[in-house]
Amino acid sequence: MRSPVRGRSPVRGLAPIDGEEVSDNTPLLQGAPQAEAAPVCCSARYNLAVLAFFGFFVLYALRVNLSVALVDMVDSNTTLADNRTSKECAEHSASNKALHNQMGKRYQWDAETQGWILGSFFYGYIITQIPGGYIASKVGGKLLLGFGILGTSIFTLFTPIAADFGVGALIVLRALEGLGEGVTFPAMHGMWSSWAPPLERSKLLSISYAGAQLGTVISLPLSGIICFYMNWTYVFYLFGIVGIIWFALWIWLVSDSPETHKSISHSEKEYILSSLKNQLSSQKTVPWIPMLKSLPLWAIVVAHFSYNWSFYTLLTLLPTYMKEILRFNVQENGILSAVPYFGCWLCMILSGQAADYLRAKWNFSTICVRRIFSLIGMIGPAVFLVAAGFIGCDYSLAVAFLTISTTLGGFCSSGFSINHLDIAPSYAGILLGITNTFATIPGMVGPIIAKSLTPENTIREWQTVFCIAAAINVFGAIFFTLFGKGEVQNWALSDHHGHRN
Repeated sequence: MRSPVRGRSPVRGLAPIDGEEVSDNTPLLQGAPQAEAAPVCCSARYNLAVLAFFGFFVLYALRVNLSVALVDMVDSNTTLADNRTSKECAEHSASNKALHNQMGKRYQWDAETQGWILGSFFYGYIITQIPGGYIASKVGGKLLLGFGILGTSIFTLFTPIAADFGVGALIVLRALEGLGEGVTFPAMHGMWSSWAPPLERSKLLSISYAGAQLGTVISLPLSGIICFYMNWTYVFYLFGIVGIIWFALWIWLVSDSPETHKSISHSEKEYILSSLKNQLSSQKTVPWIPMLKSLPLWAIVVAHFSYNWSFYTLLTLLPTYMKEILRFNVQENGILSAVPYFGCWLCMILSGQAADYLRAKWNFSTICVRRIFSLIGMIGPAVFLVAAGFIGCDYSLAVAFLTISTTLGGFCSSGFSINHLDIAPSYAGILLGITNTFATIPGMVGPIIAKSLTPENTIREWQTVFCIAAAINVFGAIFFTLFGKGEVQNWALSDHHGHRN
């Protein structure tokens, strides 16, 4: 079997953009001596990935716990008038006779108020994306990421008190949590620009960011169990305390770069530094104008926005769809809503291994791998998302298709999601801040548009929601395939002359 030819792009005939690399080979300096790859076991870079994994686990647990707890925080009499359960599908589950703890305080919040509470997080989250990336590029990501999660954890502990003060206080608190979480992904990308050897990027980043998916998987059903057998306040106390414990470990064990790490082996340090030697810029200023004119950056923006449209639509509305259309009960809903994200977590881990294997062993070009994984991770979910809307009340198929759709999205973690590090390692945090700013917009408007498209809450209306999300996903995949790049761009290098001899 012949190995694919290094550097051959699957898309031909595209004119190079001024100031950008024309070649799309793997981003290693051809012919230059490379330090031998340092062992994986007990290495500083994989320890960083594991600690980051648990950090993003906590981060997403802190993000989604309110969506579960809110059900118990609201007086059921307030929501009776807003009951939109469809009668198209038969009741699927027998009623649960277990005694539900009712000790937590209840509030008179209608559906619109609940929407503002849940959405307020994103208004803080979108503000700190680009500043987070810029600060990380100047002072390093360790403290920024650590204090971002610590701040969010502390604010989470005060959620019950804020709820007692009133809905305004709770909305402000959630926006502050968003401010704290907004710096985390750009800070982590900034750290990986100094830590991730090019041929290990997919593995290392997929491990660290997969924690977000597992955090969703665990926190959704766990929050429901805590609410059911204890009361909703303990949801915030538990995850807040876990976040503070993680922060202590992070500050103790992690360094911003291999040069400042206290216990890294000499061979691993040399391996990382030599692999990145020709990719990092020594410029003191950020090349904002060339950066914003770079088409490969906008290819990531479009892909990130498109992917997040369907991701956030499902993240916020999947429990609603299962409750009001498929008519699962609350306990089944919590578990079934988490199943798709378990599949996504597994896919992220495996796809990271596969992507770097294709690059290292089969000599696939960087952009070829990024395109293939983005196409699978965006068009695959689109197909199954549409299919889920057209199978009516077949509960098993609906859950299966939605699970497959979300699972396939995990391929994007080795596609456009880490392409920032390919095209501009020195400014990866800033680039992620830019793309994630645009990619946060679907979280703010997507669910609102979905709600407006389903006034009668019928299966046909939900088909429209799924089809729109799928179409946006396909457009993003095609745009990235046409205009994405896999090489360090000239504007991202200090001499602006590329990184090859």
